[in-house]
Amino acid sequence: MDRRPVLVCTEFEDATADMVIAELNRRRVPVLRFDPGRDFPASATLAAQVGPVGWCGRLSVGERTADLSAVRSLYHRRPSPYPTGRGEQAVRFAAHENRRGLGGVLGALPGCLYLSHPQAIARAEYKPAQLAVAVDVGFTVPATLITNDAGEAGAFCAGQPTLYKPLHAGAYEVDARPAGIWAAPVGPCEIDDAVSHSAHLFQAQVAKVADIRVVVVGERVLSARITAPPGVVDWRAEYRNLTYEAVACPEETKGMLLRFLAGFGLRFGAFDFAVDADDTWWFLECNPNGQWAWLESTAGLPVAHAIADLLENGASRHD
Repeated sequence: MDRRPVLVCTEFEDATADMVIAELNRRRVPVLRFDPGRDFPASATLAAQVGPVGWCGRLSVGERTADLSAVRSLYHRRPSPYPTGRGEQAVRFAAHENRRGLGGVLGALPGCLYLSHPQAIARAEYKPAQLAVAVDVGFTVPATLITNDAGEAGAFCAGQPTLYKPLHAGAYEVDARPAGIWAAPVGPCEIDDAVSHSAHLFQAQVAKVADIRVVVVGERVLSARITAPPGVVDWRAEYRNLTYEAVACPEETKGMLLRFLAGFGLRFGAFDFAVDADDTWWFLECNPNGQWAWLESTAGLPVAHAIADLLENGASRHD
């Protein structure tokens, strides 16, 4: 039996990672789960040396230990950031050392398959880069403007129905409560000098009849059609009123998806498309570490199985 471990780097509570770990456990694949930002150095110990074939040594978390030279794959899910403290110079220094030391070793393991490499994920999170690669590989992309110029924004919005979209889905609060910033229609009369305070992304609104979420794991492509009530712009705001259906991805689109991921060095991507009445798939974005767990039950997409295949074997197995 192959006893090489799989490392799963994620936060303490992550139901999505739990699904993958359960599948790996069912296959008797050794798993070491830990959260670098939370566990190191409090309950984790690193002892790594560089040798002729790369980094070797050990990573111990509690009573469990992984041989760094034998790690078969690393699933970089959603680990906590390394804590930097507020105004505490020593804490900030330690956090940077931990990220570059532990994070650097974990990002340079010999013979390790990454799903995906943390640096590749970080590069792919920039929407301007995504849109440029999407055009390059052949996707149909809505007209898009990124600006802090109110005049440019107003002229763009006057030219066609337009949506405002955040460039980063970070934490945001309204009245001390967590809130999401969804894509929303915006007209020229709503544009004012507040646009000058930061970069804004404006995009032509697709006359869509449905949305498509495509999850790509290695070379395996799993797609679901998402139908929202009439008038809903961003389906994420209406989870309780959505219907799902597993659909086949066109072969031409599949090729574009794989070229897109290759352009960023990714092995995973959660893609969003808007579908119009002519069945044209309009590229909206790719989340290089996006959510997928709810699609297992609602659309019957075997994503956990596909991820476990890749982590266990280093290549997708096609059913």
